[in-house]
Amino acid sequence: MLTLFTTPKPFLGHCAVIQRNALKSWTLVHPDAEVILFGDEEGAADTCQELNLRHEPNVRRNENGTKYLNYIFDRARELSRHNILCYANCDIILGADFRAALELTSRTYSEFLMMGRRWDTDITEPRDFEQPDWDAQLRSLALRSGKQNGPTWIDYFCFSRDLYFRKMPPFLIGRTGWDPWLIWFARKSRVRLVDASRMVVAVHQNHDYAYLKQGVASLHSQSEARYNWSLGDDKSWHYYSADAATDRLERGQVRPNRLAWIGPVKCRAIYNCYSIWFSLLNLTRPIRHPLGLRR
Repeated sequence: MLTLFTTPKPFLGHCAVIQRNALKSWTLVHPDAEVILFGDEEGAADTCQELNLRHEPNVRRNENGTKYLNYIFDRARELSRHNILCYANCDIILGADFRAALELTSRTYSEFLMMGRRWDTDITEPRDFEQPDWDAQLRSLALRSGKQNGPTWIDYFCFSRDLYFRKMPPFLIGRTGWDPWLIWFARKSRVRLVDASRMVVAVHQNHDYAYLKQGVASLHSQSEARYNWSLGDDKSWHYYSADAATDRLERGQVRPNRLAWIGPVKCRAIYNCYSIWFSLLNLTRPIRHPLGLRR
């Protein structure tokens, strides 16, 4: 049915807990689900052996050691034994509602990209997947105490096998900028773009981002994000999010989104408003700071 693939951070501390939670949940999505883990980070090989995942330690990286996303997508396509692939970030727990959404989408369309917004949820301990109702418990926890993030916060992408094969620019993973391109390219390719946010509670296990804010790592993350945003000749892809979906899953049905064309327009308007606001802040800083108005 499905090949899920991802790449992890080192399996250390809290990061090890949430990544094992995510990967274990993927193995339970379907009896024939295939999971591929890319990268040789500490603990990756042991985790793959423990959870019976396919391990691909060799990944193309840049001079800073950051992985190229297009390599991972293309290699997953070459290795996969299924016609549907799914890239998800390694901290996302998926359950039965994800499988139901994917089955509904794949019955309706032969070529598609299905994605959805994430639910930020505090999880600090290993989940007990032996409990028959682990899925319902987790969904309830996310709906009760979590927060569904906005239309640009997409952490899983399910797509027909050849949609991105050898077509993706050399994006760097772990940096902003590549996810709107995936959405834009699906629309450009005229495949159905399905937003499953109202049906799937994709649980993002909250964690800190301290590793991106310190020293050399901070400099690399900023320059690599700028690099990602510079890719592609047509920069209109910058403004694509879940709001651009041609279809939405609601109450077990695929419904057309007749306002899909507004999505990129809305995103561009918000981006321009932020640009103007921050430009004003920069211009007024010499006045605001002496007056104590720093915010």
